[in-house]
Amino acid sequence: MSRLQANLCLLLAGAIWGGGFVVQASAMKSLGPLWFIGLRFLVATAAVAPFAWREAKRAEKPVTPRTYAAFSAIGLALFAGAVTQQIGLLTTTVTNSGFLTGLYVIMVPILTVVILRKAPHWIIWPAAMLALIGIFLLSGGAIASLTYGDAMTIVCAFFWSVQVFLIGIFASQSGRPLLLSAWQFAVTGICATAGAILLEPISWTAISDAAFEIAYAGIFSSGLAFSLQVIGQRYTTAPQAAIFLSSEALFAATFGALILGETITPLGYVGCGVIFLAMMLVEIVPEILSRRSQSATQAG
Repeated sequence: MSRLQANLCLLLAGAIWGGGFVVQASAMKSLGPLWFIGLRFLVATAAVAPFAWREAKRAEKPVTPRTYAAFSAIGLALFAGAVTQQIGLLTTTVTNSGFLTGLYVIMVPILTVVILRKAPHWIIWPAAMLALIGIFLLSGGAIASLTYGDAMTIVCAFFWSVQVFLIGIFASQSGRPLLLSAWQFAVTGICATAGAILLEPISWTAISDAAFEIAYAGIFSSGLAFSLQVIGQRYTTAPQAAIFLSSEALFAATFGALILGETITPLGYVGCGVIFLAMMLVEIVPEILSRRSQSATQAG
């Protein structure tokens, strides 16, 4: 898979997640956050498990205990991010949630520098800032006074950045992207369901009322989108992946306008353009510089 194809996978994941913001907010009318997360990720596990099994049959070497431990850590980061985001949506707006979640665009390259002592391509820093500015403009250029939900969403952004960072390390090392997806879904689904049993009431009527939201979030937002993320990150860096995944804010605003009748302000359209520019810079600048370097080497 080329880097362009990988980045298109990540862009599609962002689009699916953008639609998921509307679904997640709607689900909170019927279900508690832990029940919704548990059910959606158990559905996602069931959806991806057959493909992971086929992948295992074709694998050349078995998965080591160290790899399973790494997959479990990714699952715990996903669980923490999903819980804090879902709790945040109880008391914050979809707009604020979309913007604050996008903070992982900055956090991922910082983690890369701090933990791996590896500086990303220089274009990542201005592109990350552009993406963050674009998300801010898309939110209307103003964030309401921070609430508890906003604070939880900022915590969520940190856990998303950890998840993206860890996938950047282990997706390519393991060579088992679908197993990684299914494993992290299972860890998240089991942890959330266990917490829901202990902390939240359960009603089959509530589950029935949120059946569409559970199905969409489980099959598409979780099963398909996170698998696309894992597959795409095998062929690009974590900081680059964060830029393309941040497009979820752009798609969240688009789906909000189409489905909920929300409007995108002129400033919001500028934000869309800025996010698109950030993604193009990440894709085009390294390619141009690489070609120039190759031409210089050949000329020498």
